[in-house]
Amino acid sequence: MKYLIICFMALVLTKVQAQYPAVTIPGSEVRKITSKIVAGQEYELHIMLPRDYKTADKKYPVVYQMDAQWDFKLVTGLYGDYYYDGFIPELIIVGVTWSGEQANYDSLRKRDYTPTKIDAMPQSGGADQFLAFMKQELFPFIESNYKADGKNRTLMGCSGGAVFTLYTLFTQPDLFTGYVAASPYIPWDNEVLYKFEQAFAKKRLPNPVRLYMTMGDVETTRPVFEKFSANMVARQYPSVRLQSKILENTGHSGTKHETYARGLQYVFERPQLNLAAGVLNSYAGTYQLPDGRTMQLKNDNSQLALYFGSNRLFTLYAASETDFYATAQFFNIHFDNASGKPPGCWLETFGNKQFVKRTN
Repeated sequence: MKYLIICFMALVLTKVQAQYPAVTIPGSEVRKITSKIVAGQEYELHIMLPRDYKTADKKYPVVYQMDAQWDFKLVTGLYGDYYYDGFIPELIIVGVTWSGEQANYDSLRKRDYTPTKIDAMPQSGGADQFLAFMKQELFPFIESNYKADGKNRTLMGCSGGAVFTLYTLFTQPDLFTGYVAASPYIPWDNEVLYKFEQAFAKKRLPNPVRLYMTMGDVETTRPVFEKFSANMVARQYPSVRLQSKILENTGHSGTKHETYARGLQYVFERPQLNLAAGVLNSYAGTYQLPDGRTMQLKNDNSQLALYFGSNRLFTLYAASETDFYATAQFFNIHFDNASGKPPGCWLETFGNKQFVKRTN
């Protein structure tokens, strides 16, 4: 009798639960791709597209996120927050994981993310094959099916995924322009990453790259990471912009959210150019918005500043001679030309773009 009651309650709970839809991530989709290079492995791709993707006529930077089975929801959430605040551009996010509900993630991670094979893990050492899959199969798939910028890719991973991220930088630095590594396991195979880093230090990269990497302050591998990081910083690679950070009161898994958030900011950080006074003065003036309100642009101490009435709202930083942005919120200004006094500018705020006419 007791067994029948338990079965009945389980059936009732199942029916109740079935009445409610699952939580999904708006703007995302799932694709699958089977690799001929990695032993017929089927990979599942979790893909997030920008909000204006369907209507925009442009290509987008792509962030390739390792371990999508755990981190895709985290990264897409962070992306939404930091894009809304104006810190990072519109992106396509491609989370890569292994297909199948019974996928053994621990074993598959050791196969695909590790650069060398060790006896204790006979499946390990497949990083080169996984890299070949990305280069020869994954990139062409994404760049032929989506409006993806093949010259602006970023790779992000944690732990074993961060080892793979560093290994990729050291061995094939031309594949990505940005690298974000959270808690890389530097001790792998007697710190074999030093070998690949030494060879990398002798290379001259055709294009600059950025690397952001972290370690939690309570992690047991912190001393090993700090030594490795100090070695990299001392190299002063001519084409690598590097930032390494120890995260306060943080353990191994806890490094993900801050590393990915700050790493995306670092990789996509816009320049702050010092423009000539003549250029800034050519933009200074009063502008009228379509709703009749007016705003002023002034040259304040060699920087363009935005005023509404007597209130100074933003310092505007120059990304180029014609493009300016604020860091206080999502706010961009674009001038169509940089010669003479322009007739107006394009003002872009979150979800809105309008032409603002110059009145004097």
